[in-house]
Amino acid sequence: MKTLEECIRHTEGALQELLDEVDPKGVRVAWTGGKDSTVVLFIWKALLDHHGLGPVRAINLDTGCKFPEILTFRDRLKEEWSIDLHIACPAVDLDGYPLARNPLTCCRELKVEPLKAAISATGASHLLTGIRRDEHPDRAGRMPFEVREEPPHTMVNPILDWTESDIWAFHARFDLPHCMLYDQGYRSLGCQPCTRKPGEGASEREGRSQSKEAMLDTLTSLGYF
Repeated sequence: MKTLEECIRHTEGALQELLDEVDPKGVRVAWTGGKDSTVVLFIWKALLDHHGLGPVRAINLDTGCKFPEILTFRDRLKEEWSIDLHIACPAVDLDGYPLARNPLTCCRELKVEPLKAAISATGASHLLTGIRRDEHPDRAGRMPFEVREEPPHTMVNPILDWTESDIWAFHARFDLPHCMLYDQGYRSLGCQPCTRKPGEGASEREGRSQSKEAMLDTLTSLGYF
C-alpha cells in the first residue's frame, strides 16, 4: 500500500504529464462537491495556478435532488476558488418524477445523460474524476486513463490508489474545505433519496442505495464515472 506522500507524488506526476500533453482549456474536473473530487480539483488547480494557466474548469451534476448542504458548499467554493463551473441539469421535468423508483432509469436520466451533454457543451477532451478503487468492487479494475466514445473524451482517474484515510489526511494537511454533511456522519454523498448515514462499522458506501450500487458497472458502461 502506498503512503500518502507516494499517492500525492503519483497523482501530481500524472496530472503534470497530462498538462504537458493537452490544452488545459479542454480539461474539466467532474466535481461532485464530495471529499474525493475536491482533492482532485485542488491538485489540478494548484498545477494550473503554478503555471499561470487557470482558471480551473469543472462540471457539476445538479440532479435536482441533491442535499442543499452540497449545493451551498459548491456555490461557496466556486467563488472562493474562482472555478469556471458548468452546472449540468437533467432535461426531464422533475415535477412528479419517480425518484429512485427505477435506479437505472433514474441515474441514466438525471446523471448519465446530463454528464454527456455537459462534456459536449463544454468541449471537454478530458474529464478528471475522484473515483477510488477501494470504495467499490466494480471500481477495482478501473484504469488511470479510459477512452470514451459518446461523446469522444478521455476519462482520467488520478486518485485510484488512494484510500478514504488518504483523502481525509490530505484534507487535513492542506486545510481543504468540505461539505458539512461529513461532520454529521455521512461518508459518501449522493442524491437525497439514495443517501443515508452508514451504521456503526459499516463500509464507506453502505449509506448509498444498494440497488444503485449493484448496477454501478452498468452505469459506468453507459458513460458515468
